[in-house]
Amino acid sequence: MLIFDQLKKNDPQLRIITWGVLAGMAILLIGLWYMQVISHRRFAENQKAQSFRTVRIPAIRGKILDRSGQPLAENKPSYNVGLYLDELREHFRDEWRRTRPKGKLSRRERLSLEAEARYRVVSNIVQNLATSLREPILLDYGNFLKHYTNQLALPLQLLRNIEPIHIARFEEMASNPAGVDLDVQPIRSYPQQTTAAHLLGYLTRDDSSAKDEDAFFNFRLPDYRGRVGIEGAFDEHLRGKAGVKSVLVNSLGYRQSETIWTPAEPGKNVILTIDLAIQRTAEYELRKVAAQAKGAVVVMDPNTGDLLALASSPAFDPNEFIPRISEEDYKKLNDLELRPQINRTCQENYRPGSIFKIVIALACLEAGLNPAEKIYNPPNPADPVHGHIKVGARSIKDTAPPGEYDFKRALIRSSNTYFITNGMKFGIERIVEMGRRLHLGEKTGLPTGQEVSGYFPNEKTIRKGWFDGDTANLCIGQGRIDVTPLQMAVMAAAIANGGKVLYPRLIARMEPQDPFGTETAKDFPNGRIRDHLGVSERTLQIIREAMVADVEEIEGTAFHAFHEPDRKTPLVKDFRVCAKTGTAQVSDEHNRIVGHTVWIASYGPYEAPRYVVLVMVDGGSSGGGTCGPIAREIYKTIQKVENQSRLKGSTLAHKN
Repeated sequence: MLIFDQLKKNDPQLRIITWGVLAGMAILLIGLWYMQVISHRRFAENQKAQSFRTVRIPAIRGKILDRSGQPLAENKPSYNVGLYLDELREHFRDEWRRTRPKGKLSRRERLSLEAEARYRVVSNIVQNLATSLREPILLDYGNFLKHYTNQLALPLQLLRNIEPIHIARFEEMASNPAGVDLDVQPIRSYPQQTTAAHLLGYLTRDDSSAKDEDAFFNFRLPDYRGRVGIEGAFDEHLRGKAGVKSVLVNSLGYRQSETIWTPAEPGKNVILTIDLAIQRTAEYELRKVAAQAKGAVVVMDPNTGDLLALASSPAFDPNEFIPRISEEDYKKLNDLELRPQINRTCQENYRPGSIFKIVIALACLEAGLNPAEKIYNPPNPADPVHGHIKVGARSIKDTAPPGEYDFKRALIRSSNTYFITNGMKFGIERIVEMGRRLHLGEKTGLPTGQEVSGYFPNEKTIRKGWFDGDTANLCIGQGRIDVTPLQMAVMAAAIANGGKVLYPRLIARMEPQDPFGTETAKDFPNGRIRDHLGVSERTLQIIREAMVADVEEIEGTAFHAFHEPDRKTPLVKDFRVCAKTGTAQVSDEHNRIVGHTVWIASYGPYEAPRYVVLVMVDGGSSGGGTCGPIAREIYKTIQKVENQSRLKGSTLAHKN
């Protein structure tokens, strides 16, 4: 009444105050109406977003299989024990009430004591669980506090990838401890362990989003990415596409419920051209040379380019990288002497030694060399039972004895004198041209990302700073040349298949894991021709006859590796092998000989070549003595594989 009485007295100041109060109330009412009616949807969405936590779900990784479908890399179930802290809220409160000190506490003290109370609850549960499972469980206070602060919506992992005995004990418990649960997740497994490890590669922990995936997540479940080998080169296809699930949390961050928003899409399977039986034999035979033998084996189909084995020694076990490689195993992988992480079939350079005489033979025969013409190998004054050749003032030793040599005898006795004489006679230009057609000094195109190109002289090199001594060295696979075993396998295949220089094929196809899905398989073509030797069939046949003589004639450097001690009975029956052995000197920085790299380049059968077997051992005694027996055992396995295939085919035909 007083206000209105004053207003009636025409008090301008009071009237202004009154209207101001009324205007303020009107603004508040309008704001309230705007918030409740106009903006309620936006605020509701914001509240909803604050209540959900997005979690990245890794996809099931695709398998890597050999040519017959046997797994080289697959996924196995990993059983993990986790603790959901949201189910322990009552326990946390009870422990806090029981242990709370009397008196007033600062906020910092209260938070610290509450965290310790929660840790005691969890520690008691973990101790009881460890007793029941008879397995020690480590619970670090710092990790627990970090998880409670940042990942309350996810379970606290107590044990990962537990053994079957622990799973059984967990299931036999009368009642599971509060909040403890057993979950299953797929984990990468390499059932063949070290077999084919170098070409498979390995995985390392990487939870980041792949291409075309959502980038933002509140949480990410453990995931892995391929680093080298098939795992690395085809990671995009093997890895699949991650899914997304949402976790509804309350105001304290505890999990309330879960919903799958986008299911994960599994990766594709990759089928290799590798034959597991041949691969196993190759690796086993390398290990027989020495426990930590440094060597490589390449088995290749000379008609299609399919790689049936790529073995490198020493090897490693890719299972060691899951979930993380230990410090001890990591040190072994980085051993500067053994370097087990190096794929020696294609990732390391070597001097080819006398197997390079095949290239010299191609160049000289095409230039007009008469294979029947003989060259005299004079005795070495320092070693009369062996020959030698002088190039300028330098004497080059010959492992072949003194005497006359035509082409065939020179190849099977591996006469340095013969090949140096003819190589220098017909010229370095022809040798370089033949090497260019074989694409020496270039990568073969293997998709694993592990290749080196090697080194081979070109036209520019030989025009500047090239001497007769360089040519002599090249004629015996020494000096200014570096190759990989895979490059030499391609060379041997070109002799066997009629002069085609092929691209090696390692991937046969990729296919979806779900055979009833809409995706189709992708085949990788074989028999891709990179180049042609451009030589006559006569030249090839002369070399083939000399290579089969290297195995079948007693003078041959590969004879003893393929025959019984009686010198009559072949160890690989009904399968004529053609071969050329080689030994290359390894020198240190002071040009002192510190070892030898030994080789055998072979193919078979002679009449209709279907296989190339290339063996290299770094530190062996000789090509015939060290590498020959390895190649022999591989050919025996090849025969068994062929017989099993024929038997299986006849059985299927009989059933049909």
